[in-house]
Amino acid sequence: MSSSILIVEDEVKLANLLADYFKLTEYQPHQIHHGDEVLSWVKAHQPTVILLDIMLPGKDGITLCSEIRQFSNVPILMVTAKVDEIDRLLGLELGADDYICKPFSPKEVVARVKAVLRRSQQFTLDNVEAVLKLDPQRLVVSFNASDIALTSVEFELLRSLVKQPGRIFTRQQLMQNMYSDERIVNNRTIDSHIKKLRKKLADISQGQDMIQSVYGAGYRLVVP
Repeated sequence: MSSSILIVEDEVKLANLLADYFKLTEYQPHQIHHGDEVLSWVKAHQPTVILLDIMLPGKDGITLCSEIRQFSNVPILMVTAKVDEIDRLLGLELGADDYICKPFSPKEVVARVKAVLRRSQQFTLDNVEAVLKLDPQRLVVSFNASDIALTSVEFELLRSLVKQPGRIFTRQQLMQNMYSDERIVNNRTIDSHIKKLRKKLADISQGQDMIQSVYGAGYRLVVP
């Protein structure tokens, strides 16, 4: 069964070009060129993946990404002509799974969509919970038959990543999930906790690196 992809792009020629490439790879593309038409279509048709441009007439891509995340975990790839780091992170903080900067090759877009779909299919929550078991009473994580104790901060950090495996979390998002008192914590503190957590997970999984760094964005959980 082929996957359905929603292409939200106001440049009609570009949208047509992308649709043609996706058809060649057995995707079923649907195009929307105006932001105000997106939410109702997504709710009615439940696409497999969404390619979402940021600059749109009507509702912009940032707003749409945030609103879609209120009712769906469909993989979303943000498309933008802006290269400013803030724009990239803003999309990711709202729940995007990846971002693509214009200009791009249609072949690259197809490859990136396939990669996001592979992650979303492979790292479902059920699959992760079957492999990684978290015990909040003892602050212990188990992998196969091996256990290791975590600090309370490490446990909350891992629990955040486990809830949405494969999704990129910014450092700011992880800080908010780890500390309920809204204390100010710098990026180095998060990186330090990640480093220690990585080592502990590697100790019980024969050296496998389950937490990936995504340059300029944050971290995501990848469970074998």
